[in-house]
Amino acid sequence: MAFENLSTKLQNVFKNLRSKGVLTEADVKAALKEVKMALLEADVNFKVVKKFVKTVEERAIGQDVLNSLTPGQMVIKIVNEEMVSLMGSETTEIKLNPPSEVTVILMCGLQGAGKTTTTAKIAGKLKSKGRNPLLVACDVYRPAAIEQLQVNGKKQGVEVFSMGTKNSPVDIAKAGIEHAKSNSFNVVILDTAGRLHVDEDMMVELEQIKANTHVDQTILVVDAMTGQDAVNAASAFNDRIEIDGVILTKMDGDSRGGAALSVKAVTGKPILYVGMGEKLSDLEQFYPDRMASRILGMGDILTLIEKAEKDIDKEKAIEMSKRLKKNEFDFNDFLDQLEQLKKMGGISSILSMLPGMGLPSDLEVDDNMFKSTEAIIHSMTLKERTNPSIINVSRKNRIAKGAGVDISEVNKLMKQYEQSKKMMKQMNNSFKGKGKKRRGMGSMFGGKNPFGF
Repeated sequence: MAFENLSTKLQNVFKNLRSKGVLTEADVKAALKEVKMALLEADVNFKVVKKFVKTVEERAIGQDVLNSLTPGQMVIKIVNEEMVSLMGSETTEIKLNPPSEVTVILMCGLQGAGKTTTTAKIAGKLKSKGRNPLLVACDVYRPAAIEQLQVNGKKQGVEVFSMGTKNSPVDIAKAGIEHAKSNSFNVVILDTAGRLHVDEDMMVELEQIKANTHVDQTILVVDAMTGQDAVNAASAFNDRIEIDGVILTKMDGDSRGGAALSVKAVTGKPILYVGMGEKLSDLEQFYPDRMASRILGMGDILTLIEKAEKDIDKEKAIEMSKRLKKNEFDFNDFLDQLEQLKKMGGISSILSMLPGMGLPSDLEVDDNMFKSTEAIIHSMTLKERTNPSIINVSRKNRIAKGAGVDISEVNKLMKQYEQSKKMMKQMNNSFKGKGKKRRGMGSMFGGKNPFGF
């Protein structure tokens, strides 16, 4: 996930600050020196880092901070506030005309940034909000670009307007807008051609489209994995065609995060969305305050709740809750839970949103590890899944062979299942009666309650 290394380093800095009862000006400057190095290593723009650290330092060495009861926490609070400010402070939406009018959105970006897929993602977002979008295929150069847009458009239930590769992008854009006006579409999204790098031909083509059509919003798609190159590209596009906002793709990858922390400060344009996966649903609204919280290890509970509300089957969740209370869950339930986790982005995604759950850089949660678990459960008969107690040695051998794993993997899963049942039984017992609540939770975790109550 993006920001993992940065998050780990910043949390270590803040841990040292919190451990000090009293902070001196030298302590603050030493901590900010580490913050500066962490940001630079995350590929944040040098000028942005310099200004950020200076602003934090000016606020942090004030007497109100150093003389407060919790100076370490105050410094962290200042870093959080300045990081939010750096990324734009407020959440910005794509500006749309009233539904009775047509809004024209020009999508641009370099080749390989995921522009065509993101264009379809945006169409799906707008459709879910009650708009009637039309995708217009203006990329007449890249092989299969039109087909890719048509495939994704079909998946989103959105119509795609195409005139093939023989017409100019300007003519296609103009015809697409006229088609939209004649057929009750109220959003037109132009998918334009990208290049491997910023060049004159691409910029001239975009300028011609804007000169010959009425474009309401120009949105740039950049690859977060490219770090400062993404910021430089954003700056170049903004200088030539004036963009209105940025979408960062591949934020679920091993990006250092510098683009997210630099692009607003360098271009003055807001980040609108972030791409968190290849699925057409993997596009999240960008919230500067939530992103800052995730970077600083404070979690992002609001996004987690929104994902849960959107992705989790409520009826299944209620039924599961009842079964857990009765200690009746089986491997069918286990399979359902794995499916729900995948819908929410996987365990690593969920952990990144929980306060204090930022993973150390040397510890990785690989969601692929659940594939063998799924294979094992799918190799069981319905009777075995429903009643795991009947799974004897011969059945385990058959299941292992069917799943293509060693029998030790089946034994491991069976052991985990039994431990889960015991834990759920303990949890149910621990919440029976107010007086037993603390004692029950403590006994489950060796006498220490991890939740702090």
